[in-house]
Amino acid sequence: MTSEPHILIVDDNREIRDLVSRLLTREGFRVSAAADGRAMRKTLADAQIDLVLLDLMLPGEDGLSLCRSIRADSRLPIIMLTAKGDEVDRVIGLEMGADDYLAKPFGSRELVARIRAVLRRSASDTPAPGPAPAEALRRFQFDRWQLDTQSRDLVNKDGLTVPLSTGEFELLLALVERPLRVLSRDQLLDLARGRQAASFDRSIDTQISLLRKKLECDPTEPKLIKTVWGDGYMFAVPVSQA
Repeated sequence: MTSEPHILIVDDNREIRDLVSRLLTREGFRVSAAADGRAMRKTLADAQIDLVLLDLMLPGEDGLSLCRSIRADSRLPIIMLTAKGDEVDRVIGLEMGADDYLAKPFGSRELVARIRAVLRRSASDTPAPGPAPAEALRRFQFDRWQLDTQSRDLVNKDGLTVPLSTGEFELLLALVERPLRVLSRDQLLDLARGRQAASFDRSIDTQISLLRKKLECDPTEPKLIKTVWGDGYMFAVPVSQA
């Protein structure tokens, strides 16, 4: 990644594209813009993009489909832009591999903070040259699951691998590293997002819901990730390292 990250804005609203482009340019980013999936693919083919700001509602091929297409062969960071209140679409976007979401209308400071946070996580995901450090070789065992921190695989007792998005992996890792401890949403943001949590972030609750669907026998009666009302969440089973 260069010293000036290159952001691709994909939004069919020209006013929003221009506004966000000017904002990010002032913040030191290089910026490209596309109005639809066809223009997005052309830019991705012609330029080295570091992060995609992808609007959910696009003409023709929508943002969810484009997110799935990008994630099929790339770990390129993606932040979905969604209409306020579209919780179901946000969940689907995260399940398809988006790294974060931001509801419209959003503030300029929050947008820049989210972009920088996802870029930091993406940079930390890049393996360093040479032998893998011991930290990257850990495997956590809990309940009927194994989490491999090097491959980022979540494998059940039958050997079936369950895919995790970047956000899901980082949140699960933060939890299994601190079993039987109550962690607030702010703490989980710091641990999983790699940034200071300035305020309550609904995406933590969404990611918890997604993890429960993948981990729990009955997500409506969670046994692994417990809600501690008023305080946050707790990983409620013992964890060992393989």
